[in-house]
Amino acid sequence: MLRKSLLKGLFIFSLVLLGIISFPSITRGNNNPKILVGAAASLQLALQEFSKKYPQNVDYNFASSGILQQQIEQGAPIDVFISAASKQMDALEKKNLLLPNTRKNLLLNQIALITPKKNPLSLSLANFSQLAQPKIKFIAIGEPRSVPAGQYAIEVFKNLRILASLESKFVFGNNVRETLTHVETGNADAGIIYLTDAKSSDKVKIIAIADKKLHTPIVYPIAVIKNSKYKEVSKKYLKSLQSETARKIFQKYGFGIAK
Repeated sequence: MLRKSLLKGLFIFSLVLLGIISFPSITRGNNNPKILVGAAASLQLALQEFSKKYPQNVDYNFASSGILQQQIEQGAPIDVFISAASKQMDALEKKNLLLPNTRKNLLLNQIALITPKKNPLSLSLANFSQLAQPKIKFIAIGEPRSVPAGQYAIEVFKNLRILASLESKFVFGNNVRETLTHVETGNADAGIIYLTDAKSSDKVKIIAIADKKLHTPIVYPIAVIKNSKYKEVSKKYLKSLQSETARKIFQKYGFGIAK
């Protein structure tokens, strides 16, 4: 049952903390050190393209921002963190885990309501409020305790005063890409994900974009982790993501550029 995906995610997370699931193998040479970037799953396609056009000695660990936050708190060898929300970065900053003066707001995003492209239910769905209708059985959202996209979805539902009528329909994804997959495969009638992820798929239809007044601003902050052994290399990587090359790639995938 898809609703068990939450338990699966918690199980995987426990394995990470126990060290049973390892991080990417990283060659830490002094001449050309490889850094590890922990990035929100919604950035995967854009950062992979950026790596091809702007080669650097970087490995990526893509996961939900909440999981990445926990990994950093547990001492994972992450050099740079890119979160899909300020909440997780704020938590690390309060614990003095960020390198001072490296935190910056990098990107902006929006929340979209999607359905499977060939699902006839999409014909009767025009906005978020209509998710409450009985024929919508399953709604995919990110697990709110660790996935910012899920947290934003809950905010939208609360502000529309429809959360109580939807909670029994939720199918949880461990990150935004998994949430998208639930909809692409037809295992959910609808889903709430970032607009950038919705635009990346030809298997879903974008029904509506949430009014920005319905949720906290979606800002992607970036920072170097204080315990990084390669602080200068990490700073250069951070700066490269603010280059014109990076901006064009991010905009191609639908991200806004934070000022």
